[in-house]
Amino acid sequence: MTQLSAARAKPSDGSKALYGGKGTRRITVRDIALAKERGEKWPMLTAYDAMTASVFDEAGIPVLLVGDSAGNCHLGYETTVPVTMDEMTMLSAAVVRGTQRALIVGDLPFGSYQEGPVQALRSATRLVKDAGVGAVKLEGGERSHEQIRLLVESGIPVMAHIGLTPQSVNAMGYRVQGRGEEAAQQLLRDAKAVQDAGAFAVVLELVPAELAAEVTRVLHIPTVGIGAGPETDAQVLVWTDMLGLTQGRVPKFVKKYAALREVMGDAVKAYAEDVVGGTFPTEEHSVH
Repeated sequence: MTQLSAARAKPSDGSKALYGGKGTRRITVRDIALAKERGEKWPMLTAYDAMTASVFDEAGIPVLLVGDSAGNCHLGYETTVPVTMDEMTMLSAAVVRGTQRALIVGDLPFGSYQEGPVQALRSATRLVKDAGVGAVKLEGGERSHEQIRLLVESGIPVMAHIGLTPQSVNAMGYRVQGRGEEAAQQLLRDAKAVQDAGAFAVVLELVPAELAAEVTRVLHIPTVGIGAGPETDAQVLVWTDMLGLTQGRVPKFVKKYAALREVMGDAVKAYAEDVVGGTFPTEEHSVH
């Protein structure tokens, strides 16, 4: 760990910490900005339902992203592209209802903001009014500059997303972004563009660690890394990857902290065998 990393690992005032802080009110984008000033690192996870979100909220995760990754994780789509506004609104509302402290960020799905700023405002307003999210996220750097600006001017906090943008999978595929001088300069331009437009934070996905560190140093808004090395201000993972529920291969940057797929499978088999064998329910589980 570098001296910079060590200095940023702990906030100066634990009572104000995003993770493990003592407050019970909803975290806001103001709290996120102050964490950057303190040099505090913080964790973010995806969430798509009230029960799971409540577990993460109780564990102290300060920011939960209702990602369009729900398309892959919960809705059975091969990519995030088919996810709709109706689906994102329903999922976001559930996460809001299941939490008390975390800042809830709702993803704007593909096709809900690409037409321009007015469409983006209409979509973001729906997530804020109908689902109750505290902020929205959208993909794109310079190309989404005007959308971000109008949302922020309208009072809707925006988390930007650059580097690998999964909604553009048909155009760019799943590969590291920002390799080579020209690509690195474009990523820096994208990062500065979303900051200038008023974004309160920016996700850097699948970006070389050295470039992500440079972006983090240059920007005054927090960076959230996913496959972008250790020097970003925050980290995010898809919760089904992180807890070992995802079937098959997961990206190299994922660290599994549990093996829930195995645990759940064993529990289901034990239940089924008890039913088939006549050992469940017992007297203990019967009503008279």
